[in-house]
Amino acid sequence: MSTLSNKRIIVGISGGIAAYKSAEIVRRLQDAGAEVRVVMSRGAEEFIRPLTLQALSGHPVHADLLDPEAEAGMGHIELARWADLLLIAPATADFIASMVHGRANSLLNAIYLATPAIVAVAPAMNQGMWSHPATSDNIQQLSQRQVKILGPDTGVQACGDIGPGRMQQPARLVEQVADCFATGKLSGKRLVITAGPTREAIDPVRYISNHSSGKMGYALAAAAAEAGAEVTLISGPVNLGPPDRCKLIPVVSAADMHNATIAACADADILIAAAAVADYRPVSVATQKIKKHADAVNLELEKNVDIVSAAASQFSDLYVVGFAAETQDVERYARDKLERKNLDAIVANDVSRSDVGFNSDNNEARWITATASKAFSIRSKTQLARDIVDAIAEQLGLQ
Repeated sequence: MSTLSNKRIIVGISGGIAAYKSAEIVRRLQDAGAEVRVVMSRGAEEFIRPLTLQALSGHPVHADLLDPEAEAGMGHIELARWADLLLIAPATADFIASMVHGRANSLLNAIYLATPAIVAVAPAMNQGMWSHPATSDNIQQLSQRQVKILGPDTGVQACGDIGPGRMQQPARLVEQVADCFATGKLSGKRLVITAGPTREAIDPVRYISNHSSGKMGYALAAAAAEAGAEVTLISGPVNLGPPDRCKLIPVVSAADMHNATIAACADADILIAAAAVADYRPVSVATQKIKKHADAVNLELEKNVDIVSAAASQFSDLYVVGFAAETQDVERYARDKLERKNLDAIVANDVSRSDVGFNSDNNEARWITATASKAFSIRSKTQLARDIVDAIAEQLGLQ
C-alpha cells in the first residue's frame, strides 16, 4: 500500500519563485496515494496558474477568502477540517511571519489558523532572508507550536546567491510528509482494536445490525500503526480496505468478535473497543429462510456478551478504551459506562447528528477519564484517531 494512502493533504502555495515546483509536489503526493486539494495565495498566482494545479489535482483551486461560490461548496472551515495535513510549499519569509502573528487576511492563513491537522512548511527564500534573526525567531516559534519545518536545502538560488534557503525537491518533501504521520509514540506496544458493526443472524438471509461503517476503528488502526504500535484489527463486515501494517481478523457476529478479542488481548497492552457491537441476538436462528406468511413475527432476543467489559475484567494490566455512541446526554451516559465497565478511558460522541458519527468522514468527540475530560471539535476521523492515540500515549506517560 502507498505511503500516503487515504491521507487528505492540502498543498498551500505562497508567492515565491519555488511555486513552480508545487505542481510536481501535487503529482507526487497523489502518486503516493494522497487525496490533494490546493490553496493558493494571490502572490502564488503570479508564478503558477491555478488551472495547472486544478488539472493535476482534479479539484478546483481555492484562493479567495471571501468567495461565495467556494463557500457554498467546501468553505474554508470545512476545508480546514477535511485535511489530515496542511503542507505550505513554498513557505516564503513573509508567509512564515504571518503564521507566527496569526494573521487571517488570506484563505491560506485562515485555513492554517482553523485546521486541527498536522501543519508542515517548506521554507523557500533568499539565503540572507533565511539567515536573518527575525526569520530564525519565527521558525523557532513555529517549531514550538508543533509546526513541522521541512528544509530548506542549500545551493544555488534563483537570484544567483549560494547558501541555505532553497525549497527542498518535491520527492524529498513527499518523503518528509509521510514521515510526519509516523510519531513512534506507541513503539513497542501491542494494541487491539475492534471496529465496524456485528451481524446477528435471524435466518440464512436476514440479520440484525447497525449503521456503523467502521471508519473510526480503521482510522484508529492506521493512527496506531503510524505511532509504532503492533496492531491487531478485529473487524465486523465493512466496505473498507485493510489498513497498512495491521493484522486484520474479520468477524461477523458479536460472539465471533468476543472470542477473537479475548484471544488477541491475552498478550496485548491496549484495547480500543470502537466496534458497534449488537447488544442482542436472536435466541434461535432459523435454518431456512423465514417466509412472509404472517402479518407479524415475534423475535425473541438475548443479550450478547459485553466485550469491552469482559476484557477489562479479565486482563487487569490491559489499558482499555471504550466508545460511547449516544443520541442524548452524551457525557452523562459515557461516564456511567466508564465506571460501570471499569474502563481507563472512553470516547463519547453524538451519533444523532448527520454531520458526524456513523458513515460520516468526520467526527466530534470527547475524551473522558476518571479525572479529566477533553473535547475534540469536529474534524476528520483520521485526525481524531491521531488525537485519541496521542491521548492514550499521554495517559500512559509515553509522550
